[in-house]
Amino acid sequence: MICVELSFTADPARLAARPDHRQRLRAWHDQGMLLLAGPWDDDSGALLIFAAEAATVRRLMAEDPYFTTPGVRVVSLRAWRPLVGSDRPGTL
Repeated sequence: MICVELSFTADPARLAARPDHRQRLRAWHDQGMLLLAGPWDDDSGALLIFAAEAATVRRLMAEDPYFTTPGVRVVSLRAWRPLVGSDRPGTL
C-alpha cells in the first residue's frame, strides 16, 4: 500500500480544481486502486491510501493536475505495511 499525505493552503485555485480531482478519486476507488481518501478535520491537508505500487501512484498523480495546483503540496508518498486489517499477515 502507498500513503500520500497532502497539505493545503487557502489558495482559491485548489478549491477550483477540487471537483475534477474528486471525480478521479472516485474512479480510482471504483477501479480498486484507491482504498481511502479524505481531508483532515481542519482541512489543512488530506491522506490517500492506495492499493497500488509506488510507480502506479506516481503515474496517477502525474495525470491529475490537482497535485501540482497552487495550494496543494505533496508532503510524503510512503509505502505502508499494515499489520492489522489486511489480508496480508504481518508480524506483531
